[in-house]
Amino acid sequence: MFDLVRDSTFGQIVNWASKGRLLPYADQRSDYVVPARYLSRQEPSPFPRTVSQAPTLESGAVTLVDASGVCAEQKQLGSDAGDVEKQAQLDSGAIEPPSARYPWLVDFEENDPDRPLNWSSRKRLFVASLISLLTFSVYVGSAIYTSSIPGIMSEFGIGQVGATAGLTLFVAGYGIAPMVLSPMQEIPRWGRLPVYMIGLALFVVFQIPQVLAKNVATILVFRFLSGTVGSPALATGGASMGDIFAPKQLAIAIGAWSMGAVCGPIAGPVIGGFAAQGMNWRWPLLELLWISGFAFVVLFFAFPETLESTILIRRAERLRKLTGNTLLKAPAEVDAGEDDKLGHVLKETISRAFRLAVEPSLAVCHCYIALVYAIFYLWFEAFPLTFNEIHHFSLGVGGLPYLTFIVSAAITFTGYCLYQKYHLNPRMERDPNLKPEARLEIALIAAPFIPLSLLIFGWTARESVHWMVPVVGAGLYLPGIFLAFQGIMVYVAMSYPKYAASNLAANDLFRSTIASAFPLFGARYFTVLGIGPGSTLLAGVSILMMPLLWLIIKYGPVLRARSKFAQA
Repeated sequence: MFDLVRDSTFGQIVNWASKGRLLPYADQRSDYVVPARYLSRQEPSPFPRTVSQAPTLESGAVTLVDASGVCAEQKQLGSDAGDVEKQAQLDSGAIEPPSARYPWLVDFEENDPDRPLNWSSRKRLFVASLISLLTFSVYVGSAIYTSSIPGIMSEFGIGQVGATAGLTLFVAGYGIAPMVLSPMQEIPRWGRLPVYMIGLALFVVFQIPQVLAKNVATILVFRFLSGTVGSPALATGGASMGDIFAPKQLAIAIGAWSMGAVCGPIAGPVIGGFAAQGMNWRWPLLELLWISGFAFVVLFFAFPETLESTILIRRAERLRKLTGNTLLKAPAEVDAGEDDKLGHVLKETISRAFRLAVEPSLAVCHCYIALVYAIFYLWFEAFPLTFNEIHHFSLGVGGLPYLTFIVSAAITFTGYCLYQKYHLNPRMERDPNLKPEARLEIALIAAPFIPLSLLIFGWTARESVHWMVPVVGAGLYLPGIFLAFQGIMVYVAMSYPKYAASNLAANDLFRSTIASAFPLFGARYFTVLGIGPGSTLLAGVSILMMPLLWLIIKYGPVLRARSKFAQA
C-alpha cells in the first residue's frame, strides 16, 4: 500500500514538495547503499568526445562517449531523425541501441520490486482494477447520454439528429484524440500517468457545464471535449495492462480490462434511464459527474506509473542527484539523446502511429472492429423502438434489456479464460514463438454470433412475440463483439509490441470515428426499413467481412515480415 500511494499522483507531489523526505524511495533513505557501479564517476570532458573504458564490455573494448554522455553511435543514428529505415532497424534490433553498451546505465536490479512485471499478484490485480475503473468511468459517458436525449429535444426544441449529436461527438472525440494523446504516453520523460490523470481531471470538470447548460450548443461542445480528454483511458488501457502483465497473462488481463469497456456503454442507459424518468435530463449527466469524480479521487491516491522507461528515468534523476555522477542515465535517455526536443519526439511518435495504421494486417483488423462497433451503435437505436414503442416499456424499464449484455459478457469471459488456459497457453508452451495471428482465431470463431444475434433480434422484435425472445437474441451479440475485441486488441498490441499504445490508438480512431456517425441515422434507418430487414442487412455485411479475418490469420506473418516496423 505504501508503494501505491508513493507512486501515485498524490505521492509524487508529496515526494517532490518534501524533496524526498516524505514518501521516499529506497534511494532517498539515509540507509541506502549506492551500488558500486554507480560510483565510477567521470567528469564530463570539455572536448566533444572522450574515450572511456566500459566495465561491462570484454577486455580491451572501448565506447565513444561525448560530453553529454551520449554514445557516438547514437549521434550518428540520430543525425537523420527522419530516416525511417534506420529508426526501424534500431527499433527492431537490427542495429544495437546505444544503451546496450553504455557503461553507466541505470537499469532494474534482479527481481526489482519497482519493475511493474515484478509486482506481487495482488498489487498487479489491484492496479488492473484501477485501469478498468478508469475505463468504465469514461466509457459509461457515451451511452448514459442517450437517456437525456428526449429531455434535451423537448427543452431546447431540436430534432433527434441534433440531440443525438451529443453521443456522436463524444464518440468521435475519443476516437480522434488518441492519435495525439496516446503517443504522448510513449514518451519516457512523460509516461502514462500524467496523461491519464490530467485527462480524467478535465473530464470531470467538463461535466459541470453540461449539467448547468442553458443551450444545446454548450452540451455539444463539452460532450466533444469530454470524449477528447477521456480518450487515453479507452485507447491505451490495454497497453497499460501490457506494462504489468507478462505476455502469457496478457490476453486474460486485456479481457478483464475490456469488461470495464463493455460494461460502460451497456450500463449507461440503465443508470441514466431511471434518473431521467424520475427527475430530468440533467440527472444522467450529473451521475456521470459523480462516477468520474469518484474514479479521479481513487486514482489520484492509488494509481501508479506503469511504464518501465519512465520509472527508470526518475530513478536515474534521483541517483544523479545522490551521487553527483551526471553520466548516470536510464536506457531511454541514452537511446533518445538529451538534445532531442519534445516537439520532435512527439512529431515522430504521431507520424509513426499514422504509418502503423495503414499496415495491411492492422488496417484489416481496424476495419473489421470498426464495422462491429458501428453495427453495435446503430443497433442500439433499435432498442427504444422495440421495448419502449412496441412493448410499451417506460423510459427507465426500457433500459433494463441492456443488462442482457452484462450477463452474456460474464459467461463469455469465463469461456474465454478457459480457452486461454486449456487451448492457447499450452500452444504457447509448445511454441514460445507462436505467431500473433493465433490470437485472431478466437475472433473468427466468434464472428458468426454477430449475424445470428442480429437475425434473431430483428425478426422477433414484434408485439406478438414475448419481449424475452429479442432480449436473448441481443445477448448473443456480446460473444461476437467481446471475443472479436479480445482477439484483435491482443493481436494489434503483439504485432508490433514496441508501439502497442500507438497501434491501440489507431484502432480506437478507426472504430470510434466510424461508429460515431451511425447513431445519427439509426432511428431513421430502422423506421424506414423496419427492424427485421434492417437487422438482416447488417447481418449480411458482417458475414461479408468474416473472410478478411481468415486471410489475415493465413497471410499476416508475411505482411508483417515486409513491414519497416517488424521486430524479428
